[in-house]
Amino acid sequence: MIEFHSYFNSPPVFLYSFYMKTTKLLPVNKEFRINNIFCVGKNYADHAKEMGGEVPKEPIIFLKPTSAVIDSGQAIVLPKISKNVHHEVELTILIGKRGKDIPLSEAMQHVAGYGVGLDMTMRDKQSEAKKGGNPWSISKGFDTSAPLSPFIEASMITDPHNLEIRLTVNGKERQRSNTKNMIYRIDVLISFLSSIFTLEEGDIIYTGTPEGVAQVIAGDVLEAEIPGVGKLLHTVQ
Repeated sequence: MIEFHSYFNSPPVFLYSFYMKTTKLLPVNKEFRINNIFCVGKNYADHAKEMGGEVPKEPIIFLKPTSAVIDSGQAIVLPKISKNVHHEVELTILIGKRGKDIPLSEAMQHVAGYGVGLDMTMRDKQSEAKKGGNPWSISKGFDTSAPLSPFIEASMITDPHNLEIRLTVNGKERQRSNTKNMIYRIDVLISFLSSIFTLEEGDIIYTGTPEGVAQVIAGDVLEAEIPGVGKLLHTVQ
């Protein structure tokens, strides 16, 4: 709630309240306010190839606004300005401790939990922006473009670099891989990001998608899962 006082000693006037997106860490059921959302591009070699690009020499980073986040069960709404929206399933990381210039040896200590997310992408708008040398925030940050599961405590995951990751559309498999195929591991991503940005509690990292990205259309049902970590179920509108 935002509070405003007049200059005449009258009672405060509450003009409006605002809604903050939150997520939960299970099984402790701790709530985190979602802060920054960092996303990693082309972090699987086969996905880099299917996108027609080379393996990046350093992590490719972009951002999503918190307004893009939706919970499992909520609809993914196709923007009217796009005719080609793609799905991208990803392992997500919840940052639990603030840090700047975090060394590799300490990076994993900043992970509170792991989840599964979808990075929905207006591929046509992204391609247009790239060709023009323009930013492509619109293609990645539109409303409902960041489906996100709750997070499971990091201590409950034996090896986050050996997790199966998969996605089906209308019951047919589209994406299947393993997080061991990530080019840049979680500790590298955290250390790299913290050399540029101060990481805060509640920050989320989308760690990149494997190969198999493809278009979705209205009526499609998307099911994403990282066994032992989380699941997502969404209908496209």
